[in-house]
Order: sequence, then C-alpha cells, then structure tokens
Amino acid sequence: MDDAGLKALLEDLPVFWWEFDQPWHVRERGGGAFADTGTAQRFLDRVRQELADPGHSPRDGRWLARFDGRTFDVSCPPDATRTHRRTRGLAVEVDSHPEAPRRYAAFADLVDLAPAAAFIRDRHGRYLWANHAYAHLYGTTAQELTGRRIEDFDAPAEAVQFRTLDQEILTRGTPVRHTLDYRRPDGSAGHAVGHRFPVRENAQTCVAGIYVDITDHLRAMVQRKEAEEHLRALRDHTGLPCALLTAGGRVIEASAAAAELFDLGLPDLVGRRAHTLLAPAPGLDRLHRRWRGLIARRIRRVETSVMLSGTRGLQRRARLHLTTVGHSAERAGHVWAVVTHQSLAHEAHPSLTAAQIRILTLLAEGSSNSDIATSLKLSRQTVDYHLGRLRDLLGAPTRPALVARAYVLGILAPAAWPPRSATAAHPLSTV
Repeated sequence: MDDAGLKALLEDLPVFWWEFDQPWHVRERGGGAFADTGTAQRFLDRVRQELADPGHSPRDGRWLARFDGRTFDVSCPPDATRTHRRTRGLAVEVDSHPEAPRRYAAFADLVDLAPAAAFIRDRHGRYLWANHAYAHLYGTTAQELTGRRIEDFDAPAEAVQFRTLDQEILTRGTPVRHTLDYRRPDGSAGHAVGHRFPVRENAQTCVAGIYVDITDHLRAMVQRKEAEEHLRALRDHTGLPCALLTAGGRVIEASAAAAELFDLGLPDLVGRRAHTLLAPAPGLDRLHRRWRGLIARRIRRVETSVMLSGTRGLQRRARLHLTTVGHSAERAGHVWAVVTHQSLAHEAHPSLTAAQIRILTLLAEGSSNSDIATSLKLSRQTVDYHLGRLRDLLGAPTRPALVARAYVLGILAPAAWPPRSATAAHPLSTV
C-alpha cells in the first residue's frame, strides 16, 4: 500500500489493514480500528487461527469475525497461509445490531447527576462526555469539557499519567480499579478512587471512568490515626491510670498503671466489670445514679472520690474523673475513667464518723484541742477520746502523724484549702 494519503485516511476509520510477504510475516499494518499494536496482533492471531481451522471455509476469502465483542467484515485471500507472494488483508468493523443503543448511554444517563465524577474519552485523550461532578473538579461545565483534550485542563505531568492509564485500559480491554492523586483547582492535593473501563462509541473503543473524591475521607482517617496514637501515648507512657469502659461498665481498654492499682496484669483487668473493682463504701448509690446520668447524656462528666479494692485485700482512696465518648446525642457508647490522685494502699479499716473526719480537718487546719472542742461543741474529754480512736485506727501516734496519714490515705482532699474530706459532695463542704 503505497498511497500515503490513503493510509492517513484509514488511521481515523474503524478499519484494519495488513500486508505480509511470507505466511503471516507482517511487513506493514495500519488503520484506526485498534488503539495499540498488542490488540492488533491479537486480532491477526485470531484471523490466522480461523483460516487454519479446517471447518472454516470463507467464500472468496471474506467472512464476519467476532473479536473483543466487535464484529469485523474480513477480506483475506484463502491461500494466504500457503503462498509466498505478498498478500494483503482488510478488516472493516460493522455494526451487526444497528438498532442497538450506544453501549455507554445507560451509564451516562445513570451518573449524569451523580456525586461521583465520571467521563468518557477517546483514544486521543479527547473528552466525548463528562458529568457535572467531573466538570466541577476542574471548575468548569460539562459542555466546556466536551471536545477538549486532557492537556487543556491538567498539568503536563498529570496529563501524561492519565493518558498512560487510558492506554492501559485500551490495551487490556478490561476494567481497572485504582487510586489517583491529582491537583485540585485551589492548588491543594486531591485523591480519588474508582474504575476505568473500555466502552464503544462511534465504532471505536473509548475509555470511561468513574471516581469518588476521597480527599476529605483520607484526611479524616489520618487525623483519627494521629488522635489514636496520641491517646495511646497518653495511656501507655504517662503513668496515668485510666480505662475505657462500655456503657455497661466493662473494661475494654486500660493503661498498665491502671492494672497496677489493682495488683492485676493488664490482660486480667480488661474484661472485668468496673463495680467489682470498688470497695463497699458510703456514696456508691450516688455514684451509680451519676453513672446512669452519664450514659443517658444528662451530664457530660463526673468527678468523684471512690475506694478502690485490690486483689490482695488492700484499699486506696482515688480521685476519679468520668467522661463520656461517642457521637450519639441520646446515649453514650463509652466512658473514659481517669484516676488523677490516689492514696497509699492500706488495710481496710472501719469508716470514720462525720465527727472524726471533722476533727481531722480541724487538726490539718492547725486547731488546738480546745479550739476543736469549741468548734464542735464537745467537751475536752470527748475530743481526747476521738483523737485516741483516730490514732488507733490510722496507726499514727501524734497529731502531725494523724494529719499526714489522713492525707496519704485519701481521707482528706489533697489539693484543697481549708482542709476538707476527700468525699465531700461540694468543694466548700468540710465533710
């Protein structure tokens, strides 16, 4: 085929021609039916197989061939595989179902107004169709995109990337799922995930794509991962006793420091019910009511004092902060429990009376025995009796030792002045 003008004309038509001088030793080929040499070679292999088939006897070397879902009117001499003279062949794509609608029409109608960005391009990178979401990515309209090329909207490096992906689809002939990095109109980096796949339009194979922008989703995932890492560092490396509880009060996460409070290994603490870690003490009923208020979202956080019970029978007073987590407005899914202060572990002792706690607060304030008797309207003998009982209960022989033991055992609040009970319901209350 020596006419260069004819060759150029055939490059834009749905035809394929070839020429060989030995049995299937191709010297030249061309036409616009196939987007790449790999597909063209597969078509030639199909033609050769059909000619070699004993049951295949085309009349005058002409027959209809099906290839990749397409139909071709093939003309090739019947003795092409037996002669050594130069031989030519021609394949013209035909529409075996002229009444059938365009294959991409349903796709286009479905996604025209969808939030996912979609397009169809020919093998030259020219837009044949795009929906509104795709045009919005470029700050333009679908009408402005149609008929323009990739390079008209994308930077050179990105245009090369997109053309390479298009050629991959045309060569493979099968859909491909992948993630794309691109530059948004405002200059920020964007990320999209979706599919590209081949479609037929105007008797040629084109590339269609549909993508969902996942930039905000990826950013949220990164932020969530960072928040989890920060929380994990806070939980595991600060020595802060804390635990994450379900709405039913079961431990599902905990720090090593929390496990040490109860003389437990961390695996033994996870899964325990929180109420089994508390020693019987006045005020538990009130704590349970406040817990229900937390879960029902009536209150956001609780700060209270509790008596913790370890596996060795020792107890310690702790300042406990409870905070809900979760997005539901009606019911909290989880509660973080954080211990911000703890007393020394000690053997269980009888609960102190209100009078005894008041005496301890006055002692811590620096009051003399006479001042205590006057303040509480008690006789000196009664004050001396209570002080003797307190020395026995707390194992402290002197007045300074009583005050010190009251603080380290968590009886008195560690960060309050005037001194007050650690279990006081109100910050200004002394008991």
